[in-house]
Amino acid sequence: MKQNTALDILKSGKNVFITGSAGTGKTYLLNEYTQYLKERRVYPTIVAPTGIAASHLGGQTIHSFFSLGIRDSIDEGYVEFLLDKKYLKTRFSKLKLLIIDEVSMISPEIFSAMDLILRGFKGTDAPFGGVQVVISGDFFQLPPVSREPKEKRFAWQSPAWKALELQTCYLQEKFRQDDDRLIQILDDIRSGEISASSETLLNDRHEKELSSHFNPTKLYTHNVDVDRINLDELEKLEGKAKLFVYESKGSAKNIEKIFKSSLVLEELALKKGAVVIFIKNNTEEGYVNGTTGTVESFSPIDNMPIVRTTDGRKIKLDLEDWSLENDSGTVTATVSQVPLRLAWAITIHKSQGMTLDAAEIDLSKTFETGQGYVALSRIKNIEGLRLMGLNTMALRVDPLILHVDERIKQASKKAGDALEALSKETLESLFEKHILALGGVVNKEKIEEEIQNIKAGKPSHSAYVTPTHVKTKNLIKKSNTLIKLAQNRGLAKSTIVAHLALIKEEEPEIDINKYKPKEELFEEVESTVLKLRTKKLKENFTEEGKLKLKSLYDALDGKVSYADIQVCMLFIV
Repeated sequence: MKQNTALDILKSGKNVFITGSAGTGKTYLLNEYTQYLKERRVYPTIVAPTGIAASHLGGQTIHSFFSLGIRDSIDEGYVEFLLDKKYLKTRFSKLKLLIIDEVSMISPEIFSAMDLILRGFKGTDAPFGGVQVVISGDFFQLPPVSREPKEKRFAWQSPAWKALELQTCYLQEKFRQDDDRLIQILDDIRSGEISASSETLLNDRHEKELSSHFNPTKLYTHNVDVDRINLDELEKLEGKAKLFVYESKGSAKNIEKIFKSSLVLEELALKKGAVVIFIKNNTEEGYVNGTTGTVESFSPIDNMPIVRTTDGRKIKLDLEDWSLENDSGTVTATVSQVPLRLAWAITIHKSQGMTLDAAEIDLSKTFETGQGYVALSRIKNIEGLRLMGLNTMALRVDPLILHVDERIKQASKKAGDALEALSKETLESLFEKHILALGGVVNKEKIEEEIQNIKAGKPSHSAYVTPTHVKTKNLIKKSNTLIKLAQNRGLAKSTIVAHLALIKEEEPEIDINKYKPKEELFEEVESTVLKLRTKKLKENFTEEGKLKLKSLYDALDGKVSYADIQVCMLFIV
């Protein structure tokens, strides 16, 4: 299927599964679709199994968005527990369109967990709670990480997959690879049979010296090999390394989440001549996640690295931001760092989704199906391949995927034929109904207005409007007293206290101890709270079981203001 056909299927509002071999533009298609939606004031939620995968589309991890913690599966009891969380009610009430990327790495248990949670919060037995679901990924690539062998290991083996009645779009036009020889090898791997000519091609690349203009990234299966190679190579370079240490905003817990779910480093040591890889997309500056190059020098003005990319472009680096957002689209933590890693070597797992100019690949320790395919499909042309070793597992794909692949292709053809049978007028009507059902706009003038807003960096959707209490939270660090915080925000103290209560509910770990009242006042309020709770008189409590402020105020004989009582309550469990 071609991309424009798949885009029309997406725009018609169906539940869709986008697949295809590596380099067929699955991420590009999703970006086109999300751009189309945003221009109509519709903002989808994007999730992926790892932070690295999520970063390709500006999304977040499944475990974070669905509040799964470290769980690999859940039951209805856990859903009941989540249903009490106010911030999750807010999050899921807004959810109308869910995009799930890199589905090959999602287990059936996690896929079922997403379905169960959305059914619970949406109060319906419809698959995924009636939310439109768009799934993307290639099952020939890396499978879910599993500590032990499982009978069912793929998301499509979850009952929730079938219930979604997905329209399949099997993309076949290759955009990454421009070399028929490399395409032949990749197609052979996907067919489960490596031809003699492909074997010859691979043998010819064994320890092949690459052209001098290539800076090949070494791809290895294990982290230990990658770290060793990068440190050894950096040591070989002359001079003292320049150290770049991250800057951050937000709680320690949220900052830690950013490091765990992305490629950004706490400390980055660089020297002139270091081989590096960009780990962020910034098309305006001329690089994407996967661009490689060499550190040419350091700026005399701010000491930032200047990199010469493999294709000859010279780029002066600045700090990039990695951010963590909550359900309102509000940034809760940010890490700022140079968007580079040493790139003499990286793991195959981290390379999924990247496009590399050249690669030195060692598949002699391959331990999982799909690893060889992912590694070889990162490059554009076989001339950029230096193959260091293969083992018997290296070119294997899961036999179960081989078995179902033809059925997936047939389902794609059926979806394409059904779309082509529709008139242009019918399609336009479907597109419009879809946008209206999602709460978007279809008026041409409003769409054009939104396009201009997006270009100017001022999209009108509420997800991009910082909630007022979050603006307060962002000033906590630089405001040592409540009065100062109120002054910095230009709001009344009572309003600030209400904001702090909401902030504490959303982020219980946030530190606001500097606003705790003086000990004498606090002890008086705390003692009165305990007395009222012990008496358990119905008139002192709300229907939700919370102590009424009026009852507290009266019990304190009006000596303590409502605002001071509210401040004390922030610190009383």
